[in-house]
Amino acid sequence: MRTPLLSLLCLSAIAYAAPGVAETPRDEFFWLGEMNKATLVINTDEGLIEKSMAPGFAAGIEKVIEDGNKEGGKRPSTVITFEPLMIKAAGSEITLLHAGRSSQDMHATYRAAILRDGLLDLAQQLQDTSTTLVNLAEKNAATIVPNYTNGVAAQPNSYGHYLLGHAAGLRRDAQRIREAYARVDRSAMGTTVLNGTSWPLNRERMAHYLGFPRIVDNAYDAAQISSMEHPVEAGAIVMSIALHTGHFIEDLLTQYAQPRPWILLQEGGDNTYVSSAMPQKRNPGLLNRTRSSASTALTLALGPAIQAHNITPGMPDPKSAKANSAMVASAIKALKNWDDVMKALVVSPDRALEELNSDWTASQELADSLMRNHGLPFRIGHHFASEVVSYAKKNNIKPLDFPYAQAQRIYAETVHGSAYPQTLPMTEEGFKAALDPVSIVNHRATTGGPQPAEMKRMIADARKDLAEQQTWIDARHGYIDAALKQLDADFQKLLDASNNSSQENKPTDAA
Repeated sequence: MRTPLLSLLCLSAIAYAAPGVAETPRDEFFWLGEMNKATLVINTDEGLIEKSMAPGFAAGIEKVIEDGNKEGGKRPSTVITFEPLMIKAAGSEITLLHAGRSSQDMHATYRAAILRDGLLDLAQQLQDTSTTLVNLAEKNAATIVPNYTNGVAAQPNSYGHYLLGHAAGLRRDAQRIREAYARVDRSAMGTTVLNGTSWPLNRERMAHYLGFPRIVDNAYDAAQISSMEHPVEAGAIVMSIALHTGHFIEDLLTQYAQPRPWILLQEGGDNTYVSSAMPQKRNPGLLNRTRSSASTALTLALGPAIQAHNITPGMPDPKSAKANSAMVASAIKALKNWDDVMKALVVSPDRALEELNSDWTASQELADSLMRNHGLPFRIGHHFASEVVSYAKKNNIKPLDFPYAQAQRIYAETVHGSAYPQTLPMTEEGFKAALDPVSIVNHRATTGGPQPAEMKRMIADARKDLAEQQTWIDARHGYIDAALKQLDADFQKLLDASNNSSQENKPTDAA
């Protein structure tokens, strides 16, 4: 069993309404119904069930499903609790459907199907959040802000470039989802318990009806090995998303704590709230909730790995569909909160530039410029820049106000007695330009930098990737929906035969 917190999350995590199938949760009960429908269609076609019995079996399966879909109806989640309902509806003969099946392969199949749906929901929210990130990056491509390392202002950067860095992390999460999905998207049906069955079941056709493009090839692997991996791999994805979310929020909270932040949340609503004791405080409720949701996701993501540890193959400990759906849902919630944060951000470019020009975050460019343009070794240039910063801080001088004459003096003292030019080779104009944050950002030359041309390229590349990701999500939904639609159509033929038989056997009124 998982924690009470997880149990609460489970209540809303499983229900998944398939496109075009309103208010039909794709839970364990749903998939048990689909498996029984597919088993009946396939085994009737292939001679494993007498055709004369199929219509009655179809009517029984349909009654169980219809009753379960009613408000308050029974929706059992295991084979051994689902089967009695079928027996009640169609007689014990309907257990002929169970030939070559086991709760092991059936539960492994519905767990994969439910996790598959969850991964697609997660992929869609990741897509939405990533789109917001890229849109915000494009809007702030020319917004110059401080970036920080070790909690200290380090260099000027484009805020859009910073956001694209976070978007790159989420792009890798999207890749992880696609890769994990391919491993989850395989059918275990027909493998029975450990080594298959003597019944010649058509596993490939069963997989197709349930929306799986492939089967799990090895019968032992199906329920004993791969089904243990699925929640652990999904947990690793949830963990990565939670960490990415937390990194972004913690960076914001550090800035938010400053007396005059250059980035804030729009006040009011669910974004901020006034302290109960201190009227000047506007607490960032949205940031706190997002951080908390990321922590919850991280906590739940660790669960499957811990539960799968030190147990024999196939044990149920990490397999709970409800628990693992809750884990995936927690990552969706964290991403949704992150999306809300970005839509509520208020960035002040003027205040950000003021902060940059009040500190020495541009000083590295002095060393870079001396090396690039005048052949001075970086370490000597770095020493010169460090001495400039020390003098400036001692005398409370801001970068753009630093006297060129003092720079000349410090340089001469730095290179005294060396083989390098004894007078500062930079002009006063060049010295000032090297300390201008906007100029520094705009004149970066490396691939992947914040300069306008590279920002334009990376934004276009990000949008292309997002379009491809959406196509992938839509294709996976389409494949599953088409398969289930085909199953419904083929199952309906058996139902129609049952209905026709009922009509033929109905007594007519006497003339």
